Amino acid sequence: MILNYVLDQQIGYQLRLANQRHLEIFGATFPDITPTQFSVLVRLHERGELSQNHLGREVAMDTATVKGVVSRLKLKQWVDVGPHPTDRRRLVVSLTSEGRNYVEQAVKLAASVSKITTANLTTQEARRLLQLLNKI
Repeated sequence: MILNYVLDQQIGYQLRLANQRHLEIFGATFPDITPTQFSVLVRLHERGELSQNHLGREVAMDTATVKGVVSRLKLKQWVDVGPHPTDRRRLVVSLTSEGRNYVEQAVKLAASVSKITTANLTTQEARRLLQLLNKI
């Protein structure tokens, strides 16, 4: 049986390969943190204290996933978790001074991860790829 389906021409397959390559580079650069944990730290640095629920929306994670990520970051003493000042049902997540210091040092290297990931692209191609991914 002949299929009209070429795996190498499928967007999902190519995105997975690109993601695997990016994760290899990220892991070699940041052996002490996952990309998901890093995105949480950076978003907290950008936005300041956020409810755990809002933080999850800000980094495109479901409630259970963000809870686990926050718990692991708390163990590393990079975030604090406390009660919301006006809504006892909510938890508020904020960076500790150690977390803030980590982010401020790590972002210097983080740009190199993206640069290495897109090394086979021109600057214009890398910019266009990011624009197209944002549309998806």
